[in-house]
Amino acid sequence: MTVARTAAELGRTPRTAAIGTFDGVHRGHRAVIEATLAAGPQPTVVTFDPHPREVLGNRVELLTTLERRLELLAELRIADVLVVEFTLDVAALAPEEFVSRYLEPIGVQTVVAGANFRFGHRRSGDLALLRRLGIEAREAPHVDGVSSSEIRRLLADGEVRAAAELLGRPAEVEGTVVSGDARGGTLGFPTANLLVQSSLLVPRFGIYAGSALGYRAATSIGVNPHYGGAERRVEAHLLDFEGDLYGRRLVVELWERLRDEASFTDESELVAQIARDVAAARAATRPGR
Repeated sequence: MTVARTAAELGRTPRTAAIGTFDGVHRGHRAVIEATLAAGPQPTVVTFDPHPREVLGNRVELLTTLERRLELLAELRIADVLVVEFTLDVAALAPEEFVSRYLEPIGVQTVVAGANFRFGHRRSGDLALLRRLGIEAREAPHVDGVSSSEIRRLLADGEVRAAAELLGRPAEVEGTVVSGDARGGTLGFPTANLLVQSSLLVPRFGIYAGSALGYRAATSIGVNPHYGGAERRVEAHLLDFEGDLYGRRLVVELWERLRDEASFTDESELVAQIARDVAAARAATRPGR
């Protein structure tokens, strides 16, 4: 998959395009992508970074980083992606200007989008306007009940299995492995401490079963109350893994929320509970679609 930051990098060729932010690349987005793949030549996504709502002054807890979004689009067999840097100037573009600046130069002949698709200044462009401009506009099938906002709500409540149903894959938390307090290693359960981008949504505090790098994982999200912590930590213990993860980007799947955080009377009680969490992670099942 080719990823471009300008239309000139992609060049002009007959294309079918899907346009949107696609945060989370959930089942509703996938319906649009699948329709794009079926509609015609050189399936292309035109997406935005940063999120338009952020640029317009609204706080958005993102489901995916741009890097993860691009990985998921590549898995869906998209040929090319044009990443448009979203600015206030871009937000002010009339729909016709958006088409002439970003769609025409790369040869878009067909756009596939949902019925409620809007683009351009004050969301004034739609599928009908594209047709008037000579671009074939096809409506993708609607997936009831699936939205990024609903997935955010479920994750904020720790309902990772319900979120997986809407995502079409397990919920995830992503970050770079950095040094932590190293307490896990002394207890016999070394953990990868993740530095998570401030713009990303982190699910409800608690202990989760899941996986990372192909290994089962028991992941703690919270402040580590047993040690009187105040700063949020995301720490993943990869079962049976041996090696150095410092500096690596890690995508951790969250399959099931096991329990709340807790304080314990002593470290032996804590270790016993971690052992039970590890056993639960070993027995957990990955959510299906």
